[in-house]
Amino acid sequence: MDDESDAGYLAYVNGRVPALRRVAFLLSGDEHQADDLVQETITKLYAKWPRIARVENVDAYVHRMLVRAFLDEKRRGWWRVSLRDVPPERPAAEGGGSTEEKAVLRAALRRVPARQQAVLVLRFLCDQSVADVARLLDCSEGTVKSQTSHGLTALRRILGDRVGGAR
Repeated sequence: MDDESDAGYLAYVNGRVPALRRVAFLLSGDEHQADDLVQETITKLYAKWPRIARVENVDAYVHRMLVRAFLDEKRRGWWRVSLRDVPPERPAAEGGGSTEEKAVLRAALRRVPARQQAVLVLRFLCDQSVADVARLLDCSEGTVKSQTSHGLTALRRILGDRVGGAR
């Protein structure tokens, strides 16, 4: 790449990494995996930057890359090996809800199939519209709606009595 193209890439990435990392964390539930997903995405982005820079909506394209990296990771993740015998301590989380509630929700989300998990995170935690999620996942809006319904049903079944009034 030439210096001008590199400068455009660096400017784009420097401005978007925090948002990409937030979405990656919401998808994966793990800070280190989120960092890996973002790194994989921006590395692929660099290789394709001369073409992608001319795309009409670069943000949507990059978010699609990130979601696909997450889904690919879920598909091939069974062979990954953790090199730690004890997970690292996590810093206290900010935001609404108790730490216990967040941990329960995160654990329940991990048990939902990857595509449903991606739809639920994008729809409810990232506040994306059905149409936006359909574009990101390269599927129909009807598929997003059915995946949302199935994902919510699965969450209700997993959470059981922990959710007020859920059956």
